[in-house]
Amino acid sequence: MTEPAPKFPTSLGTSDADHIGLLGRDVARDLMGQVGFGELAFWLVALRRPTPSEVRVFEAVLVALADHGFTPTAIAARLTYLSAPDSLQGALAAGLLGGGSRFLGVTEDSGMYLHAALTGHSSQLPTSDAGWDALALDAVRATRAEGRYVPGLGHPVHKEEDPRTPVLIKIATDEGLRGPHLRLFEAIGRVHDQVLGRRLPLNGAGVCGAALADLGLPVELLRGFALLARAAGLLGQLAEERRRPIGMDVYRTVDGNSTYVAPDHDQQ
Repeated sequence: MTEPAPKFPTSLGTSDADHIGLLGRDVARDLMGQVGFGELAFWLVALRRPTPSEVRVFEAVLVALADHGFTPTAIAARLTYLSAPDSLQGALAAGLLGGGSRFLGVTEDSGMYLHAALTGHSSQLPTSDAGWDALALDAVRATRAEGRYVPGLGHPVHKEEDPRTPVLIKIATDEGLRGPHLRLFEAIGRVHDQVLGRRLPLNGAGVCGAALADLGLPVELLRGFALLARAAGLLGQLAEERRRPIGMDVYRTVDGNSTYVAPDHDQQ
């Protein structure tokens, strides 16, 4: 008896000789020219079409994370393109692979941190700033006691305020989407100095993670949205590398200033 062919279910894309389907719609008839890319990206993950308000917050996040100049991810992409100009995909991949706990990954780290702190409080969330501050203090104290950092606090350039943070909070507020993750993140900004002994700004990557979590997107996938945004920025970096290349200068500067240091045999 012949075994039945295995089934591989999907709610995403399908195609036949005459049609391409995506999310149960016809790509050519129902989506092209009618759905923006940010809206589609949200839809693909959430499997529901976002509201216009959700699209505005989501796309504000993508814009906030797209490009920050000569970051390690951008430099990695440019130097890879210098080494292998025949492999644009390799240069893009090199930049994206650099998205981690220091750059880009903070978006996911913050979302997961806030989500964990809210676990167990969903049925009795605070109703006042004082209540949110108390919850934030508990979270920061527990994190400090564990010897960990609070993700979303501090920035290497913006020492007083990250200009993206208040703008994204305002957009979410205007659209009625300032939910518990953002409220807790704001409270952490108000109270963390009571535990850490110094005041740090709430950074843009952190507020983006809070906003995405408030949209109901899976916190385990938030880094993917940061990478989606940065892919556009990296493509721009590579386009600029073609117009005004700096990769060779970066390489020669590092190579020309390298200094040999004899191995410390005590550390071998």
